[in-house]
Amino acid sequence: MTTPDFPAPVEDPDSTPYWDSLREHALQLPYCTACGRFFFYPRTICPRCHAAGVEWRPASGRGVIYSYTVVRRAPSPAFAADVPYTVALADLDEGCRIVARVVPADAALVAVGSPVQVDYHDITDSVTLPVLRLRAAGSTA
Repeated sequence: MTTPDFPAPVEDPDSTPYWDSLREHALQLPYCTACGRFFFYPRTICPRCHAAGVEWRPASGRGVIYSYTVVRRAPSPAFAADVPYTVALADLDEGCRIVARVVPADAALVAVGSPVQVDYHDITDSVTLPVLRLRAAGSTA
């Protein structure tokens, strides 16, 4: 995933704290101070209660796979060397969902309910993407 034509994520003012935390190999998520819940994707108001009291808080990054797919046809030349790879929707312990590539790449190891931990993949010096690392059932790491 280090191809020069790799499509970099679009960072905007609402998502800058998220991308900054990933570059530091940490995960921060938006948190609503009115209803007390994390949410994702980043935005200026809570998607549940519509309050504007949003702050960024550290998140554990632990969760389980809700759904997944194995990508067998590259969506662009930047991904051609990586196929096949697995992309999953994960329910984080914080109560929100994220989408990320699963590592290791062996799709036979992935199942709905598999425990995962957010990890970090440095694409360039300025772009870090989250990945979901499979972890042993019952593991806290």
